Amino acid sequence: MQYQYKYHSPLGDITMASNGEAITGLWFDGQKYFGSNLSADSVCQKLPIFLETCHWLDIYFQGQEPDFTPALSLSGTDFRVNVWNQLKKIPYGETTTYKQIAQAIARQQNLTHMSAQAIGGAVGHNPISIIIPCHRVLGSDKSLTGYAGGIDKKRALLTLEGTFSD
Repeated sequence: MQYQYKYHSPLGDITMASNGEAITGLWFDGQKYFGSNLSADSVCQKLPIFLETCHWLDIYFQGQEPDFTPALSLSGTDFRVNVWNQLKKIPYGETTTYKQIAQAIARQQNLTHMSAQAIGGAVGHNPISIIIPCHRVLGSDKSLTGYAGGIDKKRALLTLEGTFSD
């Protein structure tokens, strides 16, 4: 059974998905790949995991770093899950580049090279926005590129974390 729940953020409504135990999806409503792993027969229900995630989001949108992470469950190819796990290592208030993630995964897999474009594709399909911080990934020239929720939201999230200022 899949469940969903809405959260009203300062940047727009967010839909969360869960298997009942862990968060399986978190998207800004209308973003690219919205609900990519959300079944049509999911049930809207207020579950403890959603309340915990709402608390995490409340802290985050107050400009603070939450000191806990709700239970997460990732489903995807081994490559994508590996990239998403790399994203979880990016500290609050810091950024990295697609190239740096590609280099880290290449080292991890004993490869001489990994495509930054392949990394970008996996980052773009991250099913759990914000908590798995794909917004902290920048172009190699530190430009704000590619965010499924939109560049305006990426800028706002980085500004909230004190990483970006206009």
